[in-house]
Order: sequence, then structure tokens, then C-alpha cells
Amino acid sequence: MSTGAIWANYQWGSPWSGDPKQNGAAIAILIYLAYFVLRGSMQDDEKKMRIGAVYNIFAFFMLFPTLWVLPRLTESLHPGGEGSEGNPGLNGKDMDMNMRTVFYPAVIGWTLLGVWISTLKVRYQVLNEKQLNNESI
Repeated sequence: MSTGAIWANYQWGSPWSGDPKQNGAAIAILIYLAYFVLRGSMQDDEKKMRIGAVYNIFAFFMLFPTLWVLPRLTESLHPGGEGSEGNPGLNGKDMDMNMRTVFYPAVIGWTLLGVWISTLKVRYQVLNEKQLNNESI
């Protein structure tokens, strides 16, 4: 949401415009924050896992209409909305050259960050397994 607000401020002149996709993303974050509150409010691990799983199924099915259907039925500043010229595929109308110089390096950066975090997780698991098996590290 924070990087989206920076993007929106540059693109539309305001960090929050009340766009359906912005509102949908905020609702999605609140839905998943409620998941952590729900799990934190229970002591019994079995009950916590069962109710958390049911809630996650509910949350997943709420995301589709919130992030995909509603923004396409209403006017939107984002591509793919009823009042926009572009489409969700990011064609030539969607971004000018200044935006592309920011967008594509950001995509590469976030992808590399995800790869780095994944490798850290795998390395941590390998070290943890070695420690559990009393092997020398």
C-alpha cells in the first residue's frame, strides 16, 4: 500500500484517491490483519488452526470480488476499470517512459528480494535440520 500511495501521488496527484482498487487493497489487508487478531485471541492450538483455516478460506473468496470484480464494474483510475483507456496487461497507453523507468526496475528488485528471502529460508531450514541431527555446522 505504501509504494502504491507513492505511485498514485506521482501519477494522479494524490496518494489516496478512493479508487476501487485502492479501497479493495485496503479491505484485503484488513481482512488478513483480522486473521492474525483471530488467531491471537485463542489459546487452544487445535481450535486456533481449525478456525484460522476456515477464516482463510472465507478471506480467499472475499479477495476475488474485492480486488478483481468490483474495480472492473466501476470507473477507475487504474487500467481495466470502466473509465480507463488501458487494460490490465500494461500496454503502451498505460505507462509513459518516465513511469517505465521506475516500474520495471522495481519489478526486478521485488523479484530479487523474494528470491533472496526464499534462499534465506531454505538455508535456515538446512541449518536447523543439521542442528536437530547434532551434526557439525
